[in-house]
Amino acid sequence: MNVRTLCLSFLYTQEASGYEIRKLCTEGSGAYFVEASFGSIYPALAKLEDDGLVTSRIEHQDGKPSKKIYSITDAGRAAFCDALHEPLGGDIFRSPFLLFARFAHLLDADLVRSRIEDRLADLTAQINELKELQREMETGETTSHANDAWVVSYGITCLEVAYEHLHTHMTNLIASARRDQARTGQQAAE
Repeated sequence: MNVRTLCLSFLYTQEASGYEIRKLCTEGSGAYFVEASFGSIYPALAKLEDDGLVTSRIEHQDGKPSKKIYSITDAGRAAFCDALHEPLGGDIFRSPFLLFARFAHLLDADLVRSRIEDRLADLTAQINELKELQREMETGETTSHANDAWVVSYGITCLEVAYEHLHTHMTNLIASARRDQARTGQQAAE
C-alpha cells in the first residue's frame, strides 16, 4: 500500500490538511499502517488533486497561517476501493530495538537490561493507548466502524505477544551481554 492510498484512506471518512494526515500517520490511527513523511504526503496530495480524486480549499485561521483542507471526491472513493483490490505485499516491520538486541553480546549487561525495561515500558504504553481507544469505541466516544474494533484488537494482541515474549525471554538476552569491560578486546577479535 502506498502513500497515495493512505491519504485516500484518511480522507475517505473526514476532511484533513496535509499536516493532519501526517499527524495521523505518526501519532494516530494510521501509525500502524504505512510510514509516510511530509515529503511524500504533499506530493501525493497534489497528484491526487491533479487526478481529480481529491479537492482542496483554503481555510483561514485567526492568528495562524491559512491551511489547505483536502476532501475526497466520488472518483477518489472509487479509486481507494480499487486500490484495496490490489495485492497488499508483505508487512514491513522496522525495530531499532531488534537491531540493538542483535548486538547485545557486544554491550554491557546493565545497558541491555535498561533497554529491555524501556522497551517493555514502551510496549505497555502502546497497549494501554490501544485499550483506551478500544474503550472509547465501545462507549461511542470515538466514531468507528466494526472493522476498526477488529484492527485495534489485532494490534493489542500483537503488542501483548511481543511484550510476553520479551518479558519471558529477557534473561537470555541479558545473559548474552558481556559482564565486564575486560571482554571488549576479546569480542572485538571475534
